[in-house]
Amino acid sequence: MEQFTGQIAIIGSGNIGTSLARGLVKSGYASASQITLTRRNVAGLSAFAEQGFGISGDNPAAVAAADIVVLCVLPQQLNKLLEEISPVIDVSRHLVISVASGVSCADIRSKLSAGLEVVRAMPNTAIAIGQSMTCVATDRASEANVQLVSRMFETVGAVVKINEDLMTAATALCACGIAFFLRAIRAASQGGVEIGFHAEDALKMAVQTAKGAADLLLQMESHPEQEIDKVTSPKGCTIAGLNEMEHNGFSSSLIKGIKLSAVKAGELYKKE
Repeated sequence: MEQFTGQIAIIGSGNIGTSLARGLVKSGYASASQITLTRRNVAGLSAFAEQGFGISGDNPAAVAAADIVVLCVLPQQLNKLLEEISPVIDVSRHLVISVASGVSCADIRSKLSAGLEVVRAMPNTAIAIGQSMTCVATDRASEANVQLVSRMFETVGAVVKINEDLMTAATALCACGIAFFLRAIRAASQGGVEIGFHAEDALKMAVQTAKGAADLLLQMESHPEQEIDKVTSPKGCTIAGLNEMEHNGFSSSLIKGIKLSAVKAGELYKKE
């Protein structure tokens, strides 16, 4: 991978920001010395300082020294941050990347500068192990900058470029979706306990079975129903279990949950 030559400021370095920083360094995309991490409590970043990262509690100073600015704060915290860094934004130099749910590129430009290039990215918590599903979108940033952002997030998982009007939906399916699949795995393990397995064995079995199901689809490039057909036989136990789940609303409840999460994600940011 071609190494980035500029400076990166990751503003609000919680789990997402620090995981991205690790991925960028591990992949060789950037060195630790090219990345500054900010947080209100900088003591929480001491381990990163020991690894050669810049750390700071001064957001405007970190932004002023950077070429790429990654905004990793909650939507509710964003307006205050944008107001804080607005005076040091340089349209001719800065590329801003936002991971804040429900906040459009236009929203960010309205607080910073009309000519600024902004790209949105929506990773999920599997970024911590380099297995994020990150969706990337923009309204008018250059293709070169979109590709740059995609390469950055490819260091921590898979990336799909989508239209910006689908970013809130991506939050529900991919970011919230982690919790939905985890709950399904937890439920499967509880079922395993009820039919006779010890809890730790049931959880291990459910986790590996879920991982195998996902890998089947990724590696075989097949549709879920194709793989389901391979394990369901006439009058068999699998189809009996599947039908019981469907009679109780398994697919419907998951679909409804995703739809409600998408609505909620769109309500997190207040423009004013």
